[in-house]
Amino acid sequence: MGVLEGYRVLDLSIAMSGPFAAMRLGDLGADVIKVEPVTGEWQRHVSAGGARGHRVNVSFLSLNRNKRSLAVNLKDAEGRRLVHELAKTADVFLQNYRPGVAARLGVDYETVRDINPRIVYISISGYGETGPYASWPGQDLILQGMSGAMFSAGRQADPPQPSPMYVVDAVTAYAAFEAALAGLLHRERTGEGQLAEVNMLDAIVTLQMQEMSVFTVGGLAQQRTSQPHAHCFIRAPYSAFATAEGYLILAFPPLARLGGVLAIPELTQMDDEVDGHARRDEIHRLVARRLLDRPASEWLALFAEHDIWAGPVYSYQDVVNDPQVRHNGALVTYRHPTEGEVTTPGFAIRFTGSPSSVRRGAPLTGEHTREILAELGLSGRQIDDLLAGGVIAAEQQ
Repeated sequence: MGVLEGYRVLDLSIAMSGPFAAMRLGDLGADVIKVEPVTGEWQRHVSAGGARGHRVNVSFLSLNRNKRSLAVNLKDAEGRRLVHELAKTADVFLQNYRPGVAARLGVDYETVRDINPRIVYISISGYGETGPYASWPGQDLILQGMSGAMFSAGRQADPPQPSPMYVVDAVTAYAAFEAALAGLLHRERTGEGQLAEVNMLDAIVTLQMQEMSVFTVGGLAQQRTSQPHAHCFIRAPYSAFATAEGYLILAFPPLARLGGVLAIPELTQMDDEVDGHARRDEIHRLVARRLLDRPASEWLALFAEHDIWAGPVYSYQDVVNDPQVRHNGALVTYRHPTEGEVTTPGFAIRFTGSPSSVRRGAPLTGEHTREILAELGLSGRQIDDLLAGGVIAAEQQ
C-alpha cells in the first residue's frame, strides 16, 4: 500500500516539470488523473532524440506512469464542468500553464478553491506568477543560462557550459512534489487547503545553495581558468581525464598522496588548499599528461588501493549494467500494453512500510475517460453524448 493511496491528484500540466512531479505522487500510490486535451498533451507529439515508440513516445512514457488519462476540452463549458466535478473529489490540483491561462480556462486557484476549499493547489511557472518576466517562456536551457551556473565549469576560453540533463525542469519537479506533500501535511493538521507557487527560476537558484553563498557571503566570483575544471570553486584536480583507454574522474585528492602514486614530485610539495586553488591549471596539466600512460581500469585500481577519490566515466549502457544500480533497483521494468517491456528510472526514496510501485504505464490519450466519468456518476449514454459533441475523447476499447 503506497503512502499516498486514497489521495487523488488532478494533473493538468504539460512537458516535464509538472508531469514529473505528478508521476512521483502516483508512484507513492496516489490516484493521478491526467487531464489533457482531446488531441493529447503536448509531450505526446514531441520526443527527445526522436524516440517515438509505437503509440506512446519515450518522453511521454517516461513522465506519465501511474496515471489515468481523461481527455477533455477545457474550452467547452461542459468540459470545464466535468473538471470542476472532479475537483470536488481531488486532494491535489497541479498545473503549469503560463500566468493567466488557468483563469481563462476556469481552473485557477480561486475557482478551484471555491469548489473545494481543502484542495492543495500547485501552480508551476517559469519565473513567478507576477513580475517583469512573468510572461516569458519557462524553458530549461534558457533558465540554465539565467541561473549563473554555466560559468562554474569548463575553461575560460570555452562557451558557457550547459548541463546535459533537463536539470531546471527536474529540480522544479522535485520542488513541486515537496510542495504537494507539505501542503497535504498542513491540511492533515489544520483541515485547510492552500495555494503553493513554484517557479523554475527560484528552483534553480536555490539548488545552488553552496555555490551562490560562496559569492554572496564569501565574496568570491566565478573564475574559470585555462584547463577544463568541473567546478570553479573546487580545488584541482577536479575533472574528467583521458587515459590510455577510457576516461576517469578525479575529485580533489590530497596532492602529496596523488603525487606519490603518479610519480609527480611537484605535487608532493604543494599545499592542498592554497596551491589546489591558485595553481589549478598547472596541476591539471601535470595530472592529465601522466594519466595518458595507462588505461582507466588500471589507474582506478591503483587509486582505490591508496584511498584516492576517483571513479569511471559511464555511458548509459554502463549505468544500466552497473552492479550497484542493479542492486538498488534504480531502474524499474514493467509491461506496457502498446510499448511492450519498458525500463525507466524508478522512485529514489525507499519506504519500508509503504513502498512505491508501478501500477500502470503511461496512458493512451483518453484511455480512462469512460472509467473516470463513470466514477462521477455519468451514464454510458451521457458519456456517448459528450463524445459525439467533441467535449471529451476516449481511447477505443
